[in-house]
Amino acid sequence: MPFPVIFHPEVKDDAALLPKAIRERIKNAIETRLAIDPSRYGKPLRGTLAGYWKLRVEDWRVVYAIRSNEVVVFAIKHRSRIYEEVHGRV
Repeated sequence: MPFPVIFHPEVKDDAALLPKAIRERIKNAIETRLAIDPSRYGKPLRGTLAGYWKLRVEDWRVVYAIRSNEVVVFAIKHRSRIYEEVHGRV
């Protein structure tokens, strides 16, 4: 059974800044991986972000949480910036 995917309000701004080709790849990854089996395709984060997960799409990361039967996406950013910028959203 697919997981509903819910987006933090600021994810829309993140997506608008992505190159179009990357935006399409990330959209596809969310639809075909996160919505189907988020714990299989993602990797759990550690440290201050323990309890959250990341999905890698090339040099970009999607940070999300698995809550009950839904996936909540908190940020989509380049790997060099994601972890310091996501703290204000979680």
